[in-house]
Amino acid sequence: MNHIVLTASIAELGALRYTPAGIPAIELQLEHASQQTEAGQVREVKAIVKAKAFGALAERIGQQSPGSLWRFSGFLGGLRNGKSVVLHIQDLSQE
Repeated sequence: MNHIVLTASIAELGALRYTPAGIPAIELQLEHASQQTEAGQVREVKAIVKAKAFGALAERIGQQSPGSLWRFSGFLGGLRNGKSVVLHIQDLSQE
């Protein structure tokens, strides 16, 4: 199963573009910060995650303000070079 749910703010928002097939697409960076329990200890977790969205969802994300907090869900996929992962956003809701 490859399903991710992440609460994060929009750190960087790229320009809305269109694929050769005419589908809206957007790339963004998400910034996450939380406290998690691991091995019985509470630790601070911070992460910057590359993400992308397509279609009507890309248009919706493109209208949001950087710094706004959202709950993103989707799946992880690789970049073309295979050296990094990207969250492919399938849904979002305001936190």
